[in-house]
Amino acid sequence: MAIEPGTAELERFRAADDGRPVVLFQLLRFAEGGRDAYLKYASAAQAVLIKLGAQVLYAGEAGPPLMGEGWDGIVITRYPTRATYLQLLADPDYQRIAPLRRAALREAALLPTNDWPPR
Repeated sequence: MAIEPGTAELERFRAADDGRPVVLFQLLRFAEGGRDAYLKYASAAQAVLIKLGAQVLYAGEAGPPLMGEGWDGIVITRYPTRATYLQLLADPDYQRIAPLRRAALREAALLPTNDWPPR
C-alpha cells in the first residue's frame, strides 16, 4: 500500500474542491522504528500547517480494532480548503521534512471528508 497519493489521486482530490473546509483522516502503519521518526516529522510539520491555516484536530495511537485490520496511528487534520492541502504538499518547508514522513511509514490511508449539508 502507498504512503502518499499519486498524481491521479491528487487530481481527483483537486477536482472535488468546492472551496469549503476538508477534514483529512490519516490512518498510519509505521515502519520499524517509525513511530519516533513520525513524531519528529509531525512536530516539524506543525509550523507549515499553521502558516496555511490548517490545524491538527487529533493525533494519537490507534487501539486494537473492534473489527478489521488495525493501524498504528491516526491523525485528523482540518484544512481551510482542499487546495490548502495541495499547497502544503508543494510548500518548500514541507518538502524539506517530507522525507521524515516517508521513512517513518510502511503504509497509510488518507480519507478526505465533506461535511453533510445542514438539515
